[in-house]
Amino acid sequence: MTQTTTINDPRNPLEVYAADGTDKLLATGVPQDAAAHFREIGAWTGDTHWQLFRRAVETWPHDTAAVDNVRTLTWSELDAGVARAASVLAQAGVGRGDGVIVQMPNSVAYLEAVFAIWRLGAVPVFSLPAHGSHEIRHFAGHAPARVYVGTARPNRHLTRVQHDLAVPLEDGTELTTVLVDEGAADPWAEAGQDAPEPADVTADELAFLQLSGGTTGVPKQIPKTHDDYLYSVRASIDVCDLSRGDVLLIALPASHNFTMSSPGILGAVQVGAAIVFASDPMPTTILPLIERHRVTHLALVPPALISVLNSTERKSHDLGSVKTVWVGGAKLSEAAARRVYPDLGWRLQQVFGMAEGLVNYTPLDAPIDEVVSTQGRPMSPWDEIKVVDDDDVEVPEGEPGNLLTRGPYTIRRYHRAPEVDARSFTADGFYRTGDIVVFSEGTLTVVGRAKDQINRGGEKIAPEAVENALLTHPGVHDVSVVGTPDEVLGEKIRAFVIPRPDADASRLTPTKLRKFARGAGLASYAIPDIIEIVDEFPLTGVGKVSKKAQQT
Repeated sequence: MTQTTTINDPRNPLEVYAADGTDKLLATGVPQDAAAHFREIGAWTGDTHWQLFRRAVETWPHDTAAVDNVRTLTWSELDAGVARAASVLAQAGVGRGDGVIVQMPNSVAYLEAVFAIWRLGAVPVFSLPAHGSHEIRHFAGHAPARVYVGTARPNRHLTRVQHDLAVPLEDGTELTTVLVDEGAADPWAEAGQDAPEPADVTADELAFLQLSGGTTGVPKQIPKTHDDYLYSVRASIDVCDLSRGDVLLIALPASHNFTMSSPGILGAVQVGAAIVFASDPMPTTILPLIERHRVTHLALVPPALISVLNSTERKSHDLGSVKTVWVGGAKLSEAAARRVYPDLGWRLQQVFGMAEGLVNYTPLDAPIDEVVSTQGRPMSPWDEIKVVDDDDVEVPEGEPGNLLTRGPYTIRRYHRAPEVDARSFTADGFYRTGDIVVFSEGTLTVVGRAKDQINRGGEKIAPEAVENALLTHPGVHDVSVVGTPDEVLGEKIRAFVIPRPDADASRLTPTKLRKFARGAGLASYAIPDIIEIVDEFPLTGVGKVSKKAQQT
């Protein structure tokens, strides 16, 4: 194995080279022979994110490009805003290869900032609005990044983050802070001289650092090149129905991988669809926007979709413009999936993927049983899938096992994390996703996360199986199941249940819910030991249920 190290390089300070200065590896850890293969088969085309944006501007200059609650811009107007943003960032010292932390709310200004960073040849270091100063300072030191772009709007949480960033990092570096009022008519009013000419960047360079969806400690940083990431965007478009004239609602945090590329913001740029930003995915926020802007597509995580399904307000809005809802980030229960078309009239396309790489979609023409009960098929013909036991021996088709994957948009290492790499990747470059799946006839069904499995007295229980059973109860809005330590059994099963607003509380006692679970076919050892009725679940920054918080 070639030993690698990070060196200062005028082409790109964040790029990783072999220690002897030869046999360059890409920032993602992909070796040159594999990179050459991906180019040869046409997966990698040599496009950069800046070139993608410029094509949209030149092809559809007068089409609507981006909308928020203050501004509506055409592609030409967005291009002018990007140039002004680039001027502001250049004045702050951003140059080619510099890491720039982006922590902004969903807005047109967010889009301007990110494409301005790419125009300057710099590297966005993505974060979420929910991240605190501990995470942001870690991202800055680890990347490294020397400039922080955030909101100037009053926000107690982010104001505290920005205050803490005034303290130099551990190595003595001071972060330059650029605060942007995304709610202003001109967020880049401080723009002075003309923006520098677009930097000369190649597609094999580091495009940005994305965040892992894992919940253990500080999120890991995922390196992505222009080549591999834009291939994933094009592959998503090939299996989705997004096209020019469509209207895409961005309700999840814009910097999240799901929101960015599946097919997401970059997919809209690729095909010329309009992008509408919502501040959050709550029904009270997104339902009026769907009606007002005639939204055709949106992406939601399961808790957000379930909130829409159970919202008392949805019948007050015309939602008939929506063609497709993509649901991912966590497994959607079959019970909820079966309600989408009858209740909303929306076509459901399940998405199962990860920021590290592999993405699966249920096909648009798939039978309904496949759509509601599986998490789809690999979107690329060059995705490699293995399902193995704990000794890395492949299991028979149709048997559950640990998912390993490799392909043209899947990384082969994290950013500057060799200890994590050692347990996350096989010697031949397969990524250990941490998911337990069944792979049969080309279709993936997620059984659960390996780390979430509950070991109750020697019996292995997938939380999803318990959740799916309880979700069929007519009075249940949502369910989350975790393991909780027990001296006798090792772990007990704890279920958190959110009732529907109109539910009869007398039917939702722990005793009656256990009886219902038995009647739904759960094994006796899988019946929850502890059932708690709650008003809400703790959520991660992207809106997924935080089982880690529920276990504490």
